[in-house]
Amino acid sequence: MAQDGEELVLVDFPAEGVQRLTLNRPAKRNALSNALRARLFELLEAGDANPDVRVTILRGAGPCFSAGYDLAGGSAPPYPFHTAPGSGHWARHVVEGAFRVWDLAKPVIAQVHGWCLAGGSELATACDLVYVAEDAQIGYPPVREMSPPDNQFHPWLCGMRAAMEMMLTGNAIDGREAVRLGFANRAFPIAELEDAVLDMARQVARIPSDVQAMNKRSVHRAMEIMGLRAAIRAGTEIQALALTTETSRAAFERMSGGVSQALSQRDTAFGDYRTREKD
Repeated sequence: MAQDGEELVLVDFPAEGVQRLTLNRPAKRNALSNALRARLFELLEAGDANPDVRVTILRGAGPCFSAGYDLAGGSAPPYPFHTAPGSGHWARHVVEGAFRVWDLAKPVIAQVHGWCLAGGSELATACDLVYVAEDAQIGYPPVREMSPPDNQFHPWLCGMRAAMEMMLTGNAIDGREAVRLGFANRAFPIAELEDAVLDMARQVARIPSDVQAMNKRSVHRAMEIMGLRAAIRAGTEIQALALTTETSRAAFERMSGGVSQALSQRDTAFGDYRTREKD
């Protein structure tokens, strides 16, 4: 499947038992269009059914992992799969997608570099292991004027105080801080990230898939008993309500005149993301 003249997701097999998927819209900072998401789910599920695949690495081409959902028309129908329509459809749809990754039998490893923002951060958190470049920038800037996340993972991974700070500022954290807070497993210099992730994937692939399915499920079930799945699903209702606020409606109105300009206007007061002064 292609978009913008490019294959949306590249597939290779860099080691025995290892499938690697590369988000391939570098000119768009790997914006998660529905077409890209559909292809990604298709390939993840194909890997889950392939006896020769034991683990999947997910990474981004070009300068970053993903800057988020495609707000410039790429989030319009058709959707990758059916989600009940009505108020809150998008947030419910996103969360169902995250749990499609969560519920795969085989582990998925996120290899994160550069920007990992908004929907990109939601995609990373759906993976089982997350390894990041030390200088990666991870954040959810839409909290500044649109809404809390569709997939509200922050308190589960980072704890209450860190989650609250991220929600009340929209500030990004770097790779080292992501590890300290629990968002990621380990951070590496960017030049070492790919080899380190591949080494970990080889280790994961040494264990038979029927055993790994139970290992993965044991951790997930413990989190679900503590309420993770119910809490994240409940969060979609808050996200939907947030979109009815005066500030959120005004933000979407500004985006109708140009997404880049609207996002720059949002972040100028903070001096970060696209408005950060270059060194």
